Parts: sequence; structure tokens; C-alpha cells
Amino acid sequence: MFWVYIFTVLSAAVSAHRDFTAPVVYGGGSNSTAMILPLFFNDRDPRHVGSRRHLGGTNPNARMPLHDDLLLHGYYTTRLWIGTPPQRFALIVDTGSTVTYVPCSTCVQCGNHQDPKFQPDQSSTYQPVKCNTDCTCDSDREQCTYERQYAEMSSSSGVLGEDIVAFGTLSELNPQRAVFGCENVETGDLYSQHADGIMGLGRGDLSIVDQLVGKGVINDSFSLCYGGMDVGGGAMVLGGISPPADIVFAHSNPARSPYYNIDLREIYVAGKVLPLNPRVFDGKHGTVLDSGTTYAYLPKAAFVAFKEAIMKELHSLQRVAGPDSNYKDICFSGAGSDVSKLSSIFPSVEMAFGNGQKLLLSPENYLFRHSKVSGAYCLGFFQNGRDPTTLLGGIIVRNTLVTYDREHENIGFWKTNCSELWERLQLPTPLSPFPDENKNDSSISDAPMPLPSEPPLPQTPVSGDLKVGEVAFSVLLNMTYSDLKPQISELIQLIVNGLKVNVSQVKLIGFSSEESGTLTEWAIFPAKPDKYMSNATAMDIISKLEKDQLNLASSFGSYKIFGWKTRPPSKWIWLHKSYVAAVLAVLVVFVLALSASVAWIVWRRNHSLTAYKPVDSAVAEQELQPLQT
Repeated sequence: MFWVYIFTVLSAAVSAHRDFTAPVVYGGGSNSTAMILPLFFNDRDPRHVGSRRHLGGTNPNARMPLHDDLLLHGYYTTRLWIGTPPQRFALIVDTGSTVTYVPCSTCVQCGNHQDPKFQPDQSSTYQPVKCNTDCTCDSDREQCTYERQYAEMSSSSGVLGEDIVAFGTLSELNPQRAVFGCENVETGDLYSQHADGIMGLGRGDLSIVDQLVGKGVINDSFSLCYGGMDVGGGAMVLGGISPPADIVFAHSNPARSPYYNIDLREIYVAGKVLPLNPRVFDGKHGTVLDSGTTYAYLPKAAFVAFKEAIMKELHSLQRVAGPDSNYKDICFSGAGSDVSKLSSIFPSVEMAFGNGQKLLLSPENYLFRHSKVSGAYCLGFFQNGRDPTTLLGGIIVRNTLVTYDREHENIGFWKTNCSELWERLQLPTPLSPFPDENKNDSSISDAPMPLPSEPPLPQTPVSGDLKVGEVAFSVLLNMTYSDLKPQISELIQLIVNGLKVNVSQVKLIGFSSEESGTLTEWAIFPAKPDKYMSNATAMDIISKLEKDQLNLASSFGSYKIFGWKTRPPSKWIWLHKSYVAAVLAVLVVFVLALSASVAWIVWRRNHSLTAYKPVDSAVAEQELQPLQT
């Protein structure tokens, strides 16, 4: 049954427990959680993958930016928009998972994530995947369900739905209908992580890649390009691209294992091959690439040989303890903080494949910064417990375009600056439409409506202009809070000048000290006396943030702006108005009642004084009136 999956996690995810808990560093970053997202096995015969029909002609692709960074957050995310009108989500890109899922509004146990939960009832194009013989059904046998279990005991479960998925401003690919998971329960790291969910890029019928290829709308290929050390973000492409002339390919055999494997044969350190039998890299699942894993994990013999070869070349550096005493990280100090000079200090590393081609790894592909010692670096390679699988995580491919050419069973590697990928590939910048609210089919090609700049504002079904209560964003500054505190006023003024807003609109709503500096949280509120700003105004602010018009570098050094989003006008405004109105109404009623009571008392008193006479008091005689006869 293709909806039913057997979940097999590489024992690396269990034995290499440090990947979930070890504090790691990205650009002098904070203690954070490195991540292994498990590689799931599915019961589809892998031999069928190789016989997939080849797509003729040139299909469009979906170009999408990547956000966050590998060692600071443990993952990279991209943005997807689901539904009509579209609802935005930040999803971890994971080549080891085969389902895409987001928190659902019906979730009974979901964490506080980056974006609001998906609301199926607010999407005119949402349809549940009805219970059938090919899926596991819910207790009412009405809707198909899914479940994913992770090595550190976190999990995700929910129902399967189908809706229109849009890919952002750089996508040539029109929005498409796709099946995804609508989370009802999440636990562990999935509950506590900032990202909303996961975008599954693995081999499997629920994979977003398999679904798009099955529709014939993209070539059977996708690419990822992770930013380098000290540079977050990156890029991804769903669909084919023209490979650069000097790209290095390795064969990937889908019949070998259900994961994205490569035929690694040898590793060279400083030009010398490690004394290993090539079969050491072919144990169990072989050599597997997994974008959801942070570091690299080698079988014991390969790790020992690699570690010794590296240490033999580092004569001028001093061995230091790792950033966390719970782990025996191999670290060296004295290398300085300039990443561009690391290649003159640390040895070159090369990976040789079965076809004779070699991939050159720079130091940023096997090192991470020490979080507590300036100018110190630690090996990002570890022993994979007793598992003979070689697991290569994202550190291996920093500043490397990795093309998963599934159609030709190859994986390509091209060293490049991922922050300038589109320019280096000489690709134009197209615009992609959001899904048309009146269209229910998967083509959606009529009258494209341009997207706002990435990341766009959340869309909600409103009449007239969208009302925005605030624009929130984060700024990570490479300085301590004690150094930043005296300059807060200057920072606010730079934000005011860069965003063209009033001082009264800018609020510092929070801060936290990080190993890499100070993380500040900001909000831009409507100009007084307005209670909200227009959609156009909010989009203009976000556009300035995206283009980094704050120009903080001259005064504050290196910094990073990220996480911008909008929030609707606060319900407190309505509650406050209602409360004030209610209080005024009560006061008016009280005053009227009090006035009426006083008037009644006065009247009674006066009436009583007129009517009461003592018994012995004199009373004026009154004229007798004749009787009526």
C-alpha cells in the first residue's frame, strides 16, 4: 500500500545522539540543536524508480530561496504557500523525508511556530484525501492519515489533504495541486522548533518532487545550494537546470537503497588517499546524502583514518577542548576568524567517486566554529556509532550546488557562492502567480497575479484592503547587549530612516543574548492615530527589509535581518473599544438611576410635608358645597 510507510531510521540517528543535543557554532553562533531528520523507507520497489518515464522537452522549474542556516538552527527552510487564498509556511527542506506537512488548525498538540496554523476551512480549494484501501484511515474511516517518528522520539501525525501549493516569486512553475499532511499532533523537537514543518524531497509517492514529476510539470530533478560559513540562506530549484560545465557527478543508484546515495570510493587528505578499502563506504545503505542532517558520519575505520590524517597536517595549531564537555569534539585554536584564510591553514579534502571524478572540500565543508574560543574550529565529521552507513549531512555541501538528477541517476556537485547562485547560473528572474481563487484545477495559467516580494504578506479573505496591525522582524547583531544598549536610540533612528516611518511606530519588543551576538525583535506599528496600516504600506516596509535598506553596517558591523512577517490588528483594540463603551454605558445608566432615585426621594419628602398635619393643628374652614339633587 503506497500510503503506508515502514519507518526505518539509520542507527546513526540513534547512536550519534550528539547530533540532537550538542551545542554547535555557525559564525560564532549560539548553542543550538543540530538535527538529523530520519531517512524513511517506503515499500515501493526501488527498481521502479529507474524505469520512470523520461520527460521530453523543457519544463519550467520552481526557484526558491532558502532561509536560516545549518549550524545555527540545525536546518534550512524554504517558503511554501498552501490554499486559496494562500497561507504561508516555513518548511525544513529534507531529502530524507517523503512527506510535506504543516500544523493544522485542528491540531490538539502543536508548538508555537513561525507562522499561523493552516486553516482548511479558509481555503476554497482544500479537499481531504478520503479514506481508501491504499491508506491508513482515521477512526471514523473518513480521511487518510500519516505518521512520522523521529530518532530522538519526536513525531508528527495527522490527516492527508490536497490543496494548491505555490512556490514563490522566483518560480516559473505555476501553483499546483498536491497532497500534504495536516498535523494534529507533534512531539519532541518538532513541537519546539521554530520552523512550521517539513518539506519532504525524498523518493516516495507523497514526496513533493514525485508528485510534480508525476504531473509532468517538472523534470525529474531538483537542486539545493546551502550558504557557506558565516553566510546563512541559499537556494533550491524544483525541476531541471542546465548543469555548469565543471560540475562533478557521482552515480546514485535507486535500486541500491531508497535514499539518495552516491558511490564514494576514496577520501584524500592533503593529496594523500586514506588507507581504506573502498567497500568501507558501501556498508548497509552505502553513502547517503541527507539535507536534514547537520554533520557527516563515517564508519569507524574511515573516521579514525580521517581524524588522524587531519591532525597530522595541523602542526601550528593547538588542540583545545570542545564547546560542550559532554562530547569529545576535536577542536583546534589559533586559526583566526577569517574564513577566506582557512584553506592556507587546514588541509584540502577530496572525495573520489566510482567514475573517477573528485569533489574538493574546503575547510568550511568539514569544520564548524568553536562557540567559546575565538579563532578555534572543530571537526564536523563524527563516527557513525556501529552503523556501517556513511551519512553526509549539509556541512559537506556548504557553498555547493547539489543537483539531484533523478532522471539520469546522478548527483552533481558544483562549488559556488550560493548567495549569488542565480547570477552565476545566469538565470532570469520570472514572476509566479498565486493560485487564482476562482480556479480549482492544477493548471492555473490564466491572468497571472504577481506575488509581493519574498517573503510575502499573509493573505486573508477580506473585502477591500487587507488591514495589517504590525510588521514584525528580527535583527541579529554581532555585538553584546551591553555594547548595544547605549546605541539603541541610534539603532531605532536608522530603522526609522531606512523604513521611512515615524519614531513612534518603531518598538523594540524583545532581545536575547546569543553566542554570536544579540538577537533583537522589532515591530513596526501603524502611524498614530491609525489602528492599522494598509496592505500596500506593509508590503513597502517588507520590501525595504528584504532589500536591507536599514544600512546598519557602518555603525553596528555585521548583522542579519530575517523572520519578517505581518500580524493582523490586535483584537485588544476591539475589546478595548467595547470595554470602554460598556463602562460608559454602565456609568450613564448608574448616573441616570442615581438621579432618578434622588428625584424620587426629594419628591416623596416634599409630598409628605404637604399632606401631614398634626391632630391639634388649626385648619381653615372650607365652604360647604350644596348637595347635588
